[in-house]
Amino acid sequence: MTGARRTGAKGTGAKRERQTYAASDPYARLVLRTMPEESRTGLTLGFVRTFGVPEIARVLHGTGRMTSAPRARAKATGAAMFGLIGHGVDSPEGRQIVEALRAVHDRPGITPELMRYVLACFTVCPLRFIDRHGHRQVTGEEREAAYAFHLSLALALRLPEPPDGRLADVERWMGEFERARFAPSAEGAALWRSASKGLLAARLPAALAPLASAVAASLLDGPLSAALGVRRPAAPVRAVVTYALRARSGQVRRKMTAERG
Repeated sequence: MTGARRTGAKGTGAKRERQTYAASDPYARLVLRTMPEESRTGLTLGFVRTFGVPEIARVLHGTGRMTSAPRARAKATGAAMFGLIGHGVDSPEGRQIVEALRAVHDRPGITPELMRYVLACFTVCPLRFIDRHGHRQVTGEEREAAYAFHLSLALALRLPEPPDGRLADVERWMGEFERARFAPSAEGAALWRSASKGLLAARLPAALAPLASAVAASLLDGPLSAALGVRRPAAPVRAVVTYALRARSGQVRRKMTAERG
């Protein structure tokens, strides 16, 4: 009984520390409090984006988890990233997550450059989704905090140091990497089929879930669609997707306005 009480107190303290950090850091506040749904959807799209790189697709496909249990695999990734964002990379919890990530990725075929690209996707894609479909755009302060997080995690993982200065530099490097490395692969196509049906449906508004594959395809840009062998949906489908996402962001905006009033 004494041990249970101590464990509970420790857990409460850790939760309080995480809440304090999330409230003080602009990036953590954006991702965990202001637009958590958009952040989760954007992170999922960032994960899907890595399928366009054949070397990454082969590693992910080879584990079998992404095709057999895509939600569990994505949930583990999301838990790690949001845990790092919520606690901070240099916190005891953050250092524990970093060590686990090092262990998981210490295998043949995973190079520091590939990990650097994955981290770029996980940082950039949620902010892109928020800018396009959130109830407001990301602020300059939030972008600076996102870059600070990105840099600290890259250094903690002993990755090549990101471009110095701004998140825009990371995004520019990411685009150059994709132009050089995006290519069709059987593994990437298989991962897409699994993710579009079993993963992205859980991240979409309920009205769009039955059309998960077509909706997911509507969220891909041209280069990624080509790499995954995905045909762009018809204009009416794309219009419905845009409308549904804008309706959700409008609903959130009205709710926040009413709460402030």
